[in-house]
Amino acid sequence: MKTFSITDIGMCRKMNQDYCFTSELPVGNLPNLFVVADGMGGHNAGDYASRYTVETMVEVAETSIHTRPAAILEEGIKRANGDLIKKAAQEASMRGMGTTVVAAVLSGNRLYTANIGDSRLYIVNDSMYQVTRDHSYVEEMVRRGEIKKEAARLHPDKNIITRAVGAVKEIQIDFFETDIGPRDEILLCSDGLTNMVEDEEIRRLIKGQWDTAGKAERLVSAANENGGRDNITVIVIDPFSDRM
Repeated sequence: MKTFSITDIGMCRKMNQDYCFTSELPVGNLPNLFVVADGMGGHNAGDYASRYTVETMVEVAETSIHTRPAAILEEGIKRANGDLIKKAAQEASMRGMGTTVVAAVLSGNRLYTANIGDSRLYIVNDSMYQVTRDHSYVEEMVRRGEIKKEAARLHPDKNIITRAVGAVKEIQIDFFETDIGPRDEILLCSDGLTNMVEDEEIRRLIKGQWDTAGKAERLVSAANENGGRDNITVIVIDPFSDRM
């Protein structure tokens, strides 16, 4: 396995509220762990929410008695959610904070994914398949048939999310299990990438670079070249590079 992660403030923001974590080595009972979080909230609240959530997920993974990846990810996300709600109730500057989360664990040919919000996980090969579903106002409009998928990326309300860690006490998490093939690559990213670069261009850039670092860095450059209106975080995973 080869991986590379990068986070960038973008061209317009004064603070990077994205946060990520990668480990190709075991984290507690998990064989590996990859997480992207995109925080929201004024002042330092979004930055705190994303960092705290990811760090809590790692801490829980290191000590959890569970063995199933979904159970471990769920435990970590739910603990972070409860802690963020308590923190926001105690400190006025933290009220309204929250974060998206997309997390992945690889075990053999099986990919385990958890997500809340609109940060995404893709499987990239000759085509590009979005495993996660965006929890956003615009995506709900797409599912209801009110707008077309192609129009969602440029919709003025595309940044309104309907689920976030830290938003409500009873959090809903989506979980996915996916088989991975020998030529598949995996991309986790915040919407700072997907709002700036179309899916087909993302696929082309990933397939046009030889190493994972080059792929991730080129994606961030493309987002910034197209305006870089948000923070950009990318994790690229080549699961079977050692088998090539």
